[in-house]
Amino acid sequence: MNGPIDVDKLRHEIQAKYEEVVGQPDAEFHFKIGRPALERTGYEPEWYEGLPEDAIGRFAGVANPFHWGLPHPGERVVDVGSGAGVDCLIAARAVGFDGAVVGVDMTPAMLEEARGAAAKADSVNVEFREGLAEKLPVEDGWADVVISNGVINLVPDKLDAYREISRVLKAGGRVQVADICVENAVPDSALGDVDLWTG
Repeated sequence: MNGPIDVDKLRHEIQAKYEEVVGQPDAEFHFKIGRPALERTGYEPEWYEGLPEDAIGRFAGVANPFHWGLPHPGERVVDVGSGAGVDCLIAARAVGFDGAVVGVDMTPAMLEEARGAAAKADSVNVEFREGLAEKLPVEDGWADVVISNGVINLVPDKLDAYREISRVLKAGGRVQVADICVENAVPDSALGDVDLWTG
């Protein structure tokens, strides 16, 4: 992306914010996290019943990528910006042992949290990889479904992110993105304000 935002600084600030979520899940944030966020965004309780409370407490999604339906048994799913892993664990239950889920996140603290949650949940069909939305560590045409929850809005080059989603998706695959969108052009002064991106 060519523009007023310092991409490295932005990524650092976003990582710092989500490290706070991992380390202080009971703190006050400008966004809802945990069980209140799941309830507010329309997740069915049976989807997350029995999942590790640590992961649930660090859920930071903005909406519900499963509004359009859960993945089907045997499918392969990629979660762009997988955070504490709740959406991946829900998807892993849905696809079953014949399916597979890959969560991708750029924040090491979130990846560690998600891997711990998967181990506690005995979810052997899910793995978490460090990477960026603009350069997914997933092979071409691997996924039947790509999901994302509140992450594309944090990516400076959204076109690159969607190119990557298209690359890893099989022909005829599905994209289920839940996010925050704006309808009007954002002024350059706001694009360059890292606090507005993370806050």
